[in-house]
Amino acid sequence: MEIIIKGADEKFAEKLVVLAAQHNAELSIVTADTRWTTDRAERYLRSLTSSALTFARMVILDGDESGFLDADRLRDALGKLNGPSNALTRAVPRGVREGWLPEGIEQPVIPVADRNNPSWHKTIAYQVSAENRPVFEVALDRILPHKEDQQP
Repeated sequence: MEIIIKGADEKFAEKLVVLAAQHNAELSIVTADTRWTTDRAERYLRSLTSSALTFARMVILDGDESGFLDADRLRDALGKLNGPSNALTRAVPRGVREGWLPEGIEQPVIPVADRNNPSWHKTIAYQVSAENRPVFEVALDRILPHKEDQQP
């Protein structure tokens, strides 16, 4: 019997190996670190179009303490969101395909649908997780100049 598991975290893999051993099964698991690092975040952000980078920057820097940013604030700044949001979504699979992101890494900026009207699927906000936000803040600092550093 062969079992292939991609993107498993180490704790899950350890439990699975113990279970397989209890049943005298041979099992090998390859785990990949699917956490966002500053280098991965920087490469992801650099791969984005200008409007998608503005979109991501707003969610990362202007979101509330839970990482949420109201979609209407993004629409006010960018107009229609389908172009930039598609660019954000496509960047992760492209990074996996090109080998600079691991298989199974999560999307850093995710849409939040209206729970009161689930059939309409309107996105009411976008969110970056509390775990990923600091990594992306550092990556943004690396690639975007600070206004106070610019000369008049």
